[in-house]
Amino acid sequence: MKQKTAVIIGAGPAGLTAAYELLTRTNIKPIILEKSTYMGGISRTVNYKGNRIDIGGHRFFSKSDRVMKWWQDIMPTENEVDLARMDSTCSPRSFDTIYLRQGLGRSLRTSGAFIFSVHPERESKGSDTIMLVRNRVSRILFMRTFFDYPITLSVKLLQRLGLVRSFKIGVTYFWRLLFPFKTVENLEQFYINHFGDELYKTFFKGYTKKVWGVECKELSADWGAQRVKGVSVLKTVLDSLTRVFRKKTIDQKNVETSLITSFLYPKFGPGQMWETVAQKVQELGGEIYTSREVVALATENKNITTVQVKTLSGKTETVEADYVISTMPIKDLVHGLQVEVPTRVKELASTLPYRDFLTVGLLINKKIDLKDNWIYIQEPDVKMGRIQIFNNWSPNMVSDPDLTWIGLEYFCNEGDELWSKSDDEMRAFAIDELEKINFIKKEDVIDGVVIKMEKTYPGYWGSYEHFDEIREYIDQFKNLFLIGRNGMHRYNNQDHSMLAAMKAVDLIAEESDVKAPIWHVNAEKEYHESK
Repeated sequence: MKQKTAVIIGAGPAGLTAAYELLTRTNIKPIILEKSTYMGGISRTVNYKGNRIDIGGHRFFSKSDRVMKWWQDIMPTENEVDLARMDSTCSPRSFDTIYLRQGLGRSLRTSGAFIFSVHPERESKGSDTIMLVRNRVSRILFMRTFFDYPITLSVKLLQRLGLVRSFKIGVTYFWRLLFPFKTVENLEQFYINHFGDELYKTFFKGYTKKVWGVECKELSADWGAQRVKGVSVLKTVLDSLTRVFRKKTIDQKNVETSLITSFLYPKFGPGQMWETVAQKVQELGGEIYTSREVVALATENKNITTVQVKTLSGKTETVEADYVISTMPIKDLVHGLQVEVPTRVKELASTLPYRDFLTVGLLINKKIDLKDNWIYIQEPDVKMGRIQIFNNWSPNMVSDPDLTWIGLEYFCNEGDELWSKSDDEMRAFAIDELEKINFIKKEDVIDGVVIKMEKTYPGYWGSYEHFDEIREYIDQFKNLFLIGRNGMHRYNNQDHSMLAAMKAVDLIAEESDVKAPIWHVNAEKEYHESK
């Protein structure tokens, strides 16, 4: 009997997870078709002269035990680390039970000393294919002052905001507790219900406009439901009061994702995970083809029969498929269907909105004494949205430990003013903005690079309001499964994308064409996260 094949469009976290799951759980052969030349999608790691860039920042943490174990099976935590070399913020009591719930490591007591299977800083004694444990530190820069993130009604916050604004924050928050919007029709109402009018205006309104390019009132409340549903002022206050009594552990299932204090991270950035998975997929018999842009999908009796791709040379190739798992943008998928698509569906899909993204990596000629993984830039007089300090994600992200390697993140639209700047112009623009907010001086920068990513964020406005019509049409194709951030037009984290891939393989293994279980991923409270 001829072996069945599954054509997987895209080699990001979702596509690679689907391929690995098929190879380890079924007899179906995966064939991955990737448009670019690299693995990992937006979870890739860019290596610039030995300095590595994480595009967007990827914390390896999930409330799904299945995902956490999956990551650890691919890349275990570093082995046998002496307590004496631990970060000063760690303690024997904190780490004695780390990872035990999910079987991610071990903790031993020998000769009066503690030995653990994890460490955030230490160089590896063996394989480089390892995960580090990192402390999560994020702050907001606003009014040229740092504020803790997530925002909570602390004394320090109120002191920095001033008496009048603090009074308004308190009054409007408790007012919305008593009199919330009964019907939440947009993201603005969603935020106000969760944080109150004044806190929303102070910390959410301007930043959200910076990220998406549209006002909060134009964005669907679905975005909030997927990202901040479980977060509120009361929960952050309670978390800050109880954190000192909690043991430090990756097992934080009862903590909102935005409030986690530690996470796993590959030694050389997130791309290392997906490059490793790609290698395992090929070793297990799967096929991966890069520089293959999917341009057409032939159909017959509500099934996809073949996938046609275009190579860099312009040559076309056709691949037969028993199953198709797609992570490509839905607008491109619908355009490529070789069937008479209803005009309404075609129009809705073609106008689905996206937000693009660019990162400016800058090498600084000194160590910057900050512990943050990233800093949210709320300042209205600059366009940058966040600053990543790559040294704090992993010390192996920077080639010289005496230097600081940072990434300035900009949210934009393909073809707009920022996107259209030359690399030299964009570097100069980013450096000027850093100096403007007193972060560095121009002469501190010794090198830099600009990286652009299209369709990084699926948008929640415009034709998205009628997304269910698109979904219902595509779900009619029995052997076509949509997964991933762009594949589902949903603002998924990489663990959400992985879970969708796992669900798709579950359905294929069960010979089911009911797609609802895939769409339930990241529609459930336990998966939600803020910012």
